[in-house]
Amino acid sequence: MTHDCGFLSDLDIDGEVSFGASVRETHAADFGADERGIGVDPDAVVWPTSTDDVSTILAAANDRGVPVTPYAAGTGLEGNAVPQEHGISLDLTRMDDVLEVRPADLQIDVQPGVLGSAVDDALAQEGLFFPPLPSSGEISTIGGMIATDAGGMQTVKYGEVGDWVLGLEAVLADGSVIRTGSNAVKTSSGYNLGSLLLGSEGTLGVITRATLEVAGRPEQVRSGRAIFPSLEDAAAAVHDAVRSGVDVARIELVDETSAKIANAYSDTDIPEAAVAFVEFHANHGIQNEVDFCRSIFEAHDVDSFETTEESAAMSDIWQARRDMAYAIQLYDPVLTPIHPGDVTVPISQLPAIIGYAKDLAAEHDLLIPCFGHAGDGNVHYSILVDDSDPGEVEVGERVYAQIVEKAIDLGGTSTGEHGIGLGKRDFLEREHGEAAVRTMRAVKDAFDPNGTLNPGKIFPDD
Repeated sequence: MTHDCGFLSDLDIDGEVSFGASVRETHAADFGADERGIGVDPDAVVWPTSTDDVSTILAAANDRGVPVTPYAAGTGLEGNAVPQEHGISLDLTRMDDVLEVRPADLQIDVQPGVLGSAVDDALAQEGLFFPPLPSSGEISTIGGMIATDAGGMQTVKYGEVGDWVLGLEAVLADGSVIRTGSNAVKTSSGYNLGSLLLGSEGTLGVITRATLEVAGRPEQVRSGRAIFPSLEDAAAAVHDAVRSGVDVARIELVDETSAKIANAYSDTDIPEAAVAFVEFHANHGIQNEVDFCRSIFEAHDVDSFETTEESAAMSDIWQARRDMAYAIQLYDPVLTPIHPGDVTVPISQLPAIIGYAKDLAAEHDLLIPCFGHAGDGNVHYSILVDDSDPGEVEVGERVYAQIVEKAIDLGGTSTGEHGIGLGKRDFLEREHGEAAVRTMRAVKDAFDPNGTLNPGKIFPDD
């Protein structure tokens, strides 16, 4: 059902309002929704420029029963920011300021629409950085990262984005503004409303300001890649390295299929084998960690392990990994990825989940590249199918679900960093149980009794 959003033109806001068809169409999909063919055009798009603007828009929409879907860079992979009931697309990309850097406290205040790369640029002037930026940090916004509690390549050492959030300012569905946390590094004061907003995907409130912790840039950085005779050897080596306490900042794994796809797209020379990419951060003694890691890899029959501290060479090492999502999309003119998998398991179960995915690929004659943040048990996978063959698409969808269900059975989660959005709603109750999902719905109702904010997301259909 469409909604009359003409009232937006009469609101006292500094932001811009558009009802143009072409503008509305650009807000009907994100990166993941394009692959699924899901989402509807909003009835209007609004670009607020301040917390007051967001408050005014939400209060007016809530009073009129008009749904509001927060939107930013559109890099989500689960349709998190795609409207399902038309209404308003609230585009926060013009709230993109770095508000204050406080080097003495290792903190930064930002608006939600600021890109991760802009945050690191502002911090670099002070010799600082924001460690948990995801792989898409150059093109995704801080607000989106907080809304999905995103992680990235450096989660194994530094944790997720949410681990670095000290305080938030957010606007609730009725337009009221709340502030969570403080500039102190800890608090035990009252309910932790900030934790509820983390990962809530814009269903509980719209984040308009964030206070983040930051860190000093490491004095020593070393990157490298290790080539293994089999994927099983590589997965076991990664598990052993993490379990043994090797202090790695990144440890990524790509399989032979992913290496081949990456080379075709990025013009790199990754050996088409099971490859682990590693990076070490330290202020002193980095060679000790490299040697420690080497000894563990050698115990797992590593074919070669090369490292470098030259910045250009390090960039080449990581380029193919950063490009993987685009590489898979463009790899084969006939085959289309169904949607991106994002399961995470306990690190001890990493070999099991990768082996399970590969067994299914062989059983059904499917191409399933596996790669990801192996150091924290996060496996990304894509199932490539001929989308003109309904039977093959059906098999691919079933295999996709089987891998998610296996990850949950292994004590893991359906999504490590992409969020639930539209794509993972059917797994929510299997993962958490009926009582927990009922409690989540009660929280949603308490924050947003009219169902104004991002309806149709996270929860399975009633």
